[in-house]
Amino acid sequence: MSNNNKKKNNGKPAVNIRNKRAAFDYEVLDTYVAGMALVGTEVKSLREGKAGLTDTFCLFDKGELWLKNAYIAEYFYGTYNNHNAHRDRKLLLSRKELRGLENDSKDVGMTIVPLRIFFNDRGFAKVEIALCRGKKQFDKRDSIKEKEDKRALDRARKDFGRF
Repeated sequence: MSNNNKKKNNGKPAVNIRNKRAAFDYEVLDTYVAGMALVGTEVKSLREGKAGLTDTFCLFDKGELWLKNAYIAEYFYGTYNNHNAHRDRKLLLSRKELRGLENDSKDVGMTIVPLRIFFNDRGFAKVEIALCRGKKQFDKRDSIKEKEDKRALDRARKDFGRF
């Protein structure tokens, strides 16, 4: 579970649940913001930041896009109406976006991966999804090297700033 509480809204921490593995495992080609069909206890758990996108993916079924294997913890105060933590959730996009995504995802090596879950200005839960191509092993090594180089450069700048 990942929750970055950088921005505050009305005294409450902003919810921003990220899929950190997606940037490492996939090359992001195009991004979309989709709504999610949720039940009340899921929204309450999301507002507390109790969710995770590890091993989550999107799949088309009968022309509808579904979020599979996303973890949203059961709400602590939920009764018998509580939700299943790993249930499939329908993603809400326009027909034009759905048709384009479905056609693009049929290509070999293409997949749709959620990048993050957040709440928009109006208080609706949204998921940022991306059309991705899987990286090869050598691409992952390049990503690790770039990340280490950036970290070393930042560290050197910080040390240089002290003198």
